[in-house]
Amino acid sequence: MKKLISFVTAFGLLFVTGCQKSESTGDTLDISGKMELKYAEQFSVDYCENGCSIVNIADDRFLIVPENTAVPDNTAGMTVIKQPVGNIYVAATSAMDLFDSIGRLDDVKMTSTAANGWSLPDIYDAVDSGKIEFIGKYSSPDYETLVAENCGLAIESTMIYHTPEVKEQLESFDIPVLVERSSYETHPLGRMEWIKLYGLLTGDIESAEKQFNEKTKAFEELSAGDIPESERKTAAFFYVTSNGYFSIRKPGDYVSKMIELAGGKYIFTAKDLNVDENALSTMNIQSEKFYEVAHDADILIYNSTIDGEINTIDELLGKSSILADFKAVKEGNVWCTGQNMFQQTTGAADMICDLNSIFTDNTENENLTFLHKLD
Repeated sequence: MKKLISFVTAFGLLFVTGCQKSESTGDTLDISGKMELKYAEQFSVDYCENGCSIVNIADDRFLIVPENTAVPDNTAGMTVIKQPVGNIYVAATSAMDLFDSIGRLDDVKMTSTAANGWSLPDIYDAVDSGKIEFIGKYSSPDYETLVAENCGLAIESTMIYHTPEVKEQLESFDIPVLVERSSYETHPLGRMEWIKLYGLLTGDIESAEKQFNEKTKAFEELSAGDIPESERKTAAFFYVTSNGYFSIRKPGDYVSKMIELAGGKYIFTAKDLNVDENALSTMNIQSEKFYEVAHDADILIYNSTIDGEINTIDELLGKSSILADFKAVKEGNVWCTGQNMFQQTTGAADMICDLNSIFTDNTENENLTFLHKLD
């Protein structure tokens, strides 16, 4: 911090950010409507008669004030973000694809993920070229750069709560901090619907709504819900760790929910794993347990995110020879994800459609986006 203080003092740096105090008016924040959300539950937006918007995320409230609009007096308990919002620092990787999808990647100037950590071409190129600057991990960002670049907004994941001092430090420089909670959405498409929030922040809500509607159209036309439970194919989604464990998704995870929405049946249950029904994310299990539950699964899906994509059954068996005895391996019904699956937040609907194609044996004439079959 001494380095930062001397930096600011030496240059006499004065900067204005979206949450800095501004001249206020007596205007009231009368609510005139709400943002329509189909799937997202972790944020809401109230529209005010004066053109401002109130964003609610968990216990945080933000007041979005349009350009050339005075800040109202009654902003107690809210972080004020004045538009246009520029020089954004994105530490939440899931948000970056949403900015790219609405053509607002130019608004992002800093990130906490280095170029080699991105699998999305546009974002990799932007970070690799320096157009978007890597300023260190979310837990130790380069404050000097954030100040010098006049950062207008920091978008963090809930990981920031593990280092609350970073959030406090950002706010001490009048940089508004928005902690996004898309990973807490119960519906997979709820994550994607956060595109509307970023459209609102950047003043391009029309593009955001258009993108969201186009992306969800194919999913909403699926009739996967009509497939009886007894006729649904079972699937396991996993990868093999370096020490021989099988990393799987828990029953409450959004990937297992995508499988269900696509017309399949996730092979692992809370009872199998002795976990809470609402447990999220992943867990490692021993190979014996994986064999016990999943050896008769109709479909195996290998998650390539951690150790890279594979293309053949032999490559899969090289990771664990016990898989040779699995029903899906014997019948040649093993698939692998693309490495961009998790970073491409806008791809949730496409992934569900891909899954539906393999569950309904409708892959011959389909160009799948995120899945390829192992030879």
